Amino acid sequence: MGTRASKLALTQTRSALGQLKEIFSNITFEEVPMSTPGDRDRSADLKTSPPDFFTRDIDDAVISGKIDCAIHSAKDMPDPMPEGLDWFWLPWREDSRDAIVLPKGRNMASFPKVARIGVSSERRETWCRKNFPDAQLCSIRGTIEERLDQLDKNNYDMIIMAAAALTRLGLEDRISEWIPVEELQVPDGQGILALTFKTGNKKFLRLRSLFVKSVVFAGAGAGSADTCTLAGIKALQRCDVCLYDSLMDPALLDYVPNTSLCVDTGKRCGSHSMLQTSISGQITMYARRGMRVVRLKGGDPGIFGRLAEEIEALDNLHLPYKVIPGVSSLNTATTGTGILLTRRGISRGFCAITPRQQNGGIGSIQKDVRSKLPIAFFMAVSVTEEVVRQLKAEDIPGNTPVAMVFNAGNDSETIVRGTLDDIGKKIKGNAESYAELTPDMPGILIVGEVTKFGFTRTWGAMEGRRILLTCSEDIQDKASNIVSDLGGIPVKRPLIKLVPEPDVIAQLKTIGQYDWLVLTSPSSVRCFFYLLDSIGADMKALPKIIVCGPGTARELKKYRTLPEVAPASDFGTGGLTEIAGKFIKPGQKILRLRSDKAGSDLADFFMTLNTKVTDCVLYRNDPIRYDTLPQFDAVFFASSSAVEAFLSQWGAKILQGKTIVAIGRPTQESLIRHNLKVDTVGREATVASSLEALAERYVRESLEK
Repeated sequence: MGTRASKLALTQTRSALGQLKEIFSNITFEEVPMSTPGDRDRSADLKTSPPDFFTRDIDDAVISGKIDCAIHSAKDMPDPMPEGLDWFWLPWREDSRDAIVLPKGRNMASFPKVARIGVSSERRETWCRKNFPDAQLCSIRGTIEERLDQLDKNNYDMIIMAAAALTRLGLEDRISEWIPVEELQVPDGQGILALTFKTGNKKFLRLRSLFVKSVVFAGAGAGSADTCTLAGIKALQRCDVCLYDSLMDPALLDYVPNTSLCVDTGKRCGSHSMLQTSISGQITMYARRGMRVVRLKGGDPGIFGRLAEEIEALDNLHLPYKVIPGVSSLNTATTGTGILLTRRGISRGFCAITPRQQNGGIGSIQKDVRSKLPIAFFMAVSVTEEVVRQLKAEDIPGNTPVAMVFNAGNDSETIVRGTLDDIGKKIKGNAESYAELTPDMPGILIVGEVTKFGFTRTWGAMEGRRILLTCSEDIQDKASNIVSDLGGIPVKRPLIKLVPEPDVIAQLKTIGQYDWLVLTSPSSVRCFFYLLDSIGADMKALPKIIVCGPGTARELKKYRTLPEVAPASDFGTGGLTEIAGKFIKPGQKILRLRSDKAGSDLADFFMTLNTKVTDCVLYRNDPIRYDTLPQFDAVFFASSSAVEAFLSQWGAKILQGKTIVAIGRPTQESLIRHNLKVDTVGREATVASSLEALAERYVRESLEK
């Protein structure tokens, strides 16, 4: 791994390597300190220096194969990147703001009116001119230590620096004042590290899959924002970047968080605000930065939406994606107006075509052209052989590609590909790989060359694997989003339903008499506040709260409440009892709220502290039953209750050959009691940590291969 040889570069590289080694303990990294033009040329003004001033020689070594990869400050990377080089941003980041640094022992009260300020960029110069109009602005160069030395020798009265550099070197005490981002915009990538590698390097493409999220292509619907699907709106609500078209209702952008970026990529006939290559470039750029990208397309993204070109750009870089279909203008102009494309006794189908060619010219729409278009047959599963017979009777070749799409859009969606000659046999289940198909499954038969193509689902960390999520309904969406981000297919089957226990309301009405409240799961927090709201309780009367870990603490924050006590590590019973014992005093009153499956161990412990403990069941875990179990590659258990519910329905045998993920120690112990081997447990007892650990496992295994 190449890196600049400065103390800052080596420090941040070693920090990044430490994080990588925690995940990839089977890989050995070696630092290779190198110099760049910016290290050798100390006289050039950074405001006019080349874009690759601090990266060129190192990245040349990556491209030539002398080294495998390199670590850079992301803000130092050129745009565009050199041919033959790929990259991504690492997720471990420092504060991006700039800071004012004064000589030791000085403060702003003694700052001279006519001062010398060291700056190294035009944006910092502009800010200084506005805030210190009488100051003399001087260029400054050198390492962080050299700049501070020049400052302390009174060569300058102030310098402006990136706070991240000082923080990484342990020099936070040198920050005199932070400069708000609202006053001084920082360059993209400040405080962030990037890793570069040679284009096409399979090892680093696989490694990168852990640090990027699936790009979402969402249909905006046609006309009104009301025609955007719920899935599309949910994607907008959690995106970091939205690249949107012109032909859509701008009201949809109201769903995008205020902190996110919206980019207009709109196209109209004869007027393009952004070239297609630029749009594809923006998508891949933001994806490699580790951001959640939503590409919002008018209507349905797959109908005249140039989806294929944008997908191809992601496929070329092995970047994951998913597509959310939308309501096409075709639906709005027909179903929405009463001009029904299918009407019994009049029309059994339709043809959709554009008269425009790729270069903007007008193409033929004559019969011979229309006859070569794809054909979609609805409700054709049981009569496939007859459809094939009629098509071949019209001299359509037997080797024409076809596909039958079963359960389209469902988490059990299955595509059977073949030709006119063999599709019937495959659908009947004669092919072993499709033996699970049944004649009563809904399917659409598509005939034509387009069936050769399909979305690539293997670029993400989870490589398109199907992850069975058994967690309760209130965290299903969170778990599903994480799996999608990591390139997996979520199979949502909540096995337990949390039912509030009515008997606990009597205790909640007297909540103010307790000194401590103990909540040990995000579910208990949600249920607690739901019941408090239902009885109109006074939130100001809440006692001090003890939680077991960061997941529960984060859930509390959603209700504008902070825990008094939370363990810094060991988020199970052991960690909680250790820290609670330091805060709870004899004679204090404690209300312990739990599920019906949790047991009284914690309450028993608190009683040993000579406290008055009320142990109450807050909610029950009622099982949910299903008629069938869809295919899956891994299963995620978020509670012992889910384990019991799963085994009571389907037994342990069905888990043979599957990867089993447990959220924490109690769930793991529950699986072990049933003689089931737990493959993965998160570093923390949270949904995110558990599923990320599964993704890390998949990446480690493939890198070993």
